[in-house]
Amino acid sequence: MAETLPYVPNYGVITKALQKIKSAAAPERFTQDFLSTKLALKGGSARAVIPFLKRIGLLGTDGVPTDRYKKFRNDANTGAAAAQALKQGFKPLYDRNEYAHDLNDNDLKGLILEATGVEPDSGIAKATFGSFKALKAFAKFGEAAVDEAAESEPQEEGKEQGELESAGLKLGLSYTINLNLPATSDIAVFNAIFKSLREHLLR
Repeated sequence: MAETLPYVPNYGVITKALQKIKSAAAPERFTQDFLSTKLALKGGSARAVIPFLKRIGLLGTDGVPTDRYKKFRNDANTGAAAAQALKQGFKPLYDRNEYAHDLNDNDLKGLILEATGVEPDSGIAKATFGSFKALKAFAKFGEAAVDEAAESEPQEEGKEQGELESAGLKLGLSYTINLNLPATSDIAVFNAIFKSLREHLLR
């Protein structure tokens, strides 16, 4: 079954848009007005940028910038965010080859033709290839592509706990169990419930 991959016919505008996104303040909603006024990308060729940004997860379906958009603007996270965007937008390619970004140009073109079913000399094949390469230029894969924000949280938590303990303080956790008992007068039922609690939860 042929897949539809994201592309911008004039794919050079992708590079311009992504560069300008990094330098411009993030809008509440990414509209055509924002694209033409704030990013100075005008004309029909630029209009395809917004659907492309939605397909790669930088914008929500309502045009609101996502967390990935915000991470992309941070130089420390640009490579990781772009790598995630590439894998989301071009998922059919990655379903066929998890290292699609490492393929040479001929093999990548072949993979695009395999996924889309379009003719080798079609404008769609050329635009899809160019769009993939334009986004890939910002991406960083491997260890650097790991979501750093997700990894930093446990370390910070451990650090805070270590600081508390070094200050002579202990961090304690408590929990409350709400028990809904069955409507019965059989004491054996209650004995069995509390015995199970004692054995499995209160040790």
